Amino acid sequence: MLLAIDAGNTNVVFALFDGRELKGRWRIATDPRRTGDEYAVWLMQLLGIRGIDAKQVDTIIISTVVPRALHNLEILSRHYFNVEPLIAGQGKANYAIEIDVDEPRSLGADRAVNAIAAHAKHGGDLIVVDFGTATTFDIVDFKGAYKGGIIAPGINLSLDALVGNTAKLPRIAIELPKTTSVIGRNTEDQMLIGVFWGYVAMMEGLIARMRAEIGRPAKVIATGGLAVLFDEATEIFDAVDPDLTLDGLAILAERAASK
Repeated sequence: MLLAIDAGNTNVVFALFDGRELKGRWRIATDPRRTGDEYAVWLMQLLGIRGIDAKQVDTIIISTVVPRALHNLEILSRHYFNVEPLIAGQGKANYAIEIDVDEPRSLGADRAVNAIAAHAKHGGDLIVVDFGTATTFDIVDFKGAYKGGIIAPGINLSLDALVGNTAKLPRIAIELPKTTSVIGRNTEDQMLIGVFWGYVAMMEGLIARMRAEIGRPAKVIATGGLAVLFDEATEIFDAVDPDLTLDGLAILAERAASK
């Protein structure tokens, strides 16, 4: 079985695959100080709850945008699974796609893995929108090449900045507004309108500009934790694929095994 580990800025996601079938998914808050032993205590209990023996894991692949987290995840792999992990973008797990930007090495592992999965699963010209700590918009052409994109503050990051830098504005939850009205009648509604509908307008505007610049029909694939929520408020997405990054890691591990 394959254990795919996606270490993002907010959460580390562990996913267990049997072939391409996702058998389980668990997440823990990202903390670069968390040791391999701490990961093991937490993860082994969760595997046990599912009746999965750690010995069934024979392949591990790690993707991380938090360099300091990598060492302890490697220790987890070696000491508790007796597996030398694949690292997305390195060695046998090289992306093997064209990264057509000014500084290819600066591309985050999550975005490269998303490009691989989106091309394999959806095909054609694509715009991949990933809702994470940051919201990224990535262009993948019909040949599977990564052509560039946009990085914007994630909606929760924007809300944190708003609340953290004002004296009286309260903390609110990000949720679908009760109406489509953009005229709020109280402080909380006005904040939600500004953050939520403002974000929808930003997405729709940027995607329209990207499509115009591409010059060919492009499907929009949404992934990440808030993709489903925003899908309720806009018609801009052609598909919502919550496990795109994890599927990309499974594809990358499968290709590495054949080398």
